[in-house]
Amino acid sequence: MSEYISNISNAALSSLCEELRKNNYINPDYYGRFDVKRGLRNSDGTGVLAGLTRICSVEGYYVDDGERVPKNGRLVYRGINMSDIVENCEKENRFGFEEVVWLLLFGALPTGAQLDSFRRVLAECRELPDEFIEDMIMKVPSPDIMNKVARCVLALYSYDPNPDDTSPENVLRQSVQLIAQIPVIMTCAYQVKSRVYDKKSMFFHQNKLELGTAESILRAIRNDKKFTDEEAKLLDICMIIHAEHGGGNNSTFATRCITSSGTDTYSAIAAGIGALKGPRHGGANIKVHKMVQDIKENISDITDEGQVADYLAKIMNKKAGDGSGLIYGMGHAVYTLSDPRALILRRYAEKFSKGTEKEADFMLLNHIEHLTPELFAKIRGEKKKICANVDLYSGLIYDLLGIPQDLFTPLFMAARTAGWAAHRIEEITSNGKIVRPAYKNVTIPRKYVPMSERIPRNDGIQKEYIPIEER
Repeated sequence: MSEYISNISNAALSSLCEELRKNNYINPDYYGRFDVKRGLRNSDGTGVLAGLTRICSVEGYYVDDGERVPKNGRLVYRGINMSDIVENCEKENRFGFEEVVWLLLFGALPTGAQLDSFRRVLAECRELPDEFIEDMIMKVPSPDIMNKVARCVLALYSYDPNPDDTSPENVLRQSVQLIAQIPVIMTCAYQVKSRVYDKKSMFFHQNKLELGTAESILRAIRNDKKFTDEEAKLLDICMIIHAEHGGGNNSTFATRCITSSGTDTYSAIAAGIGALKGPRHGGANIKVHKMVQDIKENISDITDEGQVADYLAKIMNKKAGDGSGLIYGMGHAVYTLSDPRALILRRYAEKFSKGTEKEADFMLLNHIEHLTPELFAKIRGEKKKICANVDLYSGLIYDLLGIPQDLFTPLFMAARTAGWAAHRIEEITSNGKIVRPAYKNVTIPRKYVPMSERIPRNDGIQKEYIPIEER
């Protein structure tokens, strides 16, 4: 494919793109004219109601007399406040991700015996098919971990003796296996990427059944296999807060949409991975990281609130940063006053960065969080409430854990697989209709012009034909 593209001259490609733009433009005014819910959003920013779920609730406002009223954010897993889960795990000094996986899949908290058994099942399911790492990862390395994991998930279809059975029992089996295997595929893909593209040594460590998901990930990405209990529990909390976020987020909706067609589990989960990879979704944490690096390179003191404010203003006015005018890590489609995930990560970022070389980075993020709403109001007249979202502090947490940038979004994916699986099962057992929204066609009707009646034009790049009636 790359060889074929390289044979297209820049002039020819430019001409083709010009033709493409000319025939694919839609007047923005049409969206209002036909009352189109762009992005499946209502005019007030709320999401179009597309389904029902018992899995998760994302709350950031309430409606009073038709008006959105901001409130502190809440993320609720199966009726239980996610923040309470984290708080209890902290209080009891234990890991909680596997408990959350059980809760999301089965709808209730597990007993101690159920959780111990489930952890053992997940640990045993981490094993990949024989030669899978060599054939699917090492022989065709990828510079992007998300794309490699998606490819591997699709490849697992070929190793499944019953891949197309969409009964709840079979989908549950496949889901548990993928929840266990995706972190392994992710870490193996990272090791291969490091060797091939970064020219570093590659290490593969044997699975240890006594370790949980977060522990296994840290062990797999570190050459010496060493990590502290405190580090593993911090990563575990990151996975808890990333495990689920309602049926309307882009990747979960993609998974449910694909599921509604009756397709297999591997295709549905791969679709979720593809959606999460995007910079407007899970890839946003990379955008935050790059924005922070840009700020650090362009101001002399990142702990100085005035310097940070001046540079943020330049970013908003598209005179600095990536030219988008966006402050990454700020604002959310649902949360208004606060994102509960960001509150948890901010607390940990402050705790673990204190007294380290990363303390200044935390102060910078803290400045961004508190300055952005005021600047938005001043520069753009933005009246709506803007809060930090989960991506603002997640990159710093990963930096503190020594996790490379290549794994920022993949770690999000490894945790979110649990949520995707729960929604896929719910879609299969509860919905029963293929997702099929409507699109309004705004093309003007035209007559087909026979080839013999078209006037050829040769500009040296390609032949174009102009209908006689349009001369």
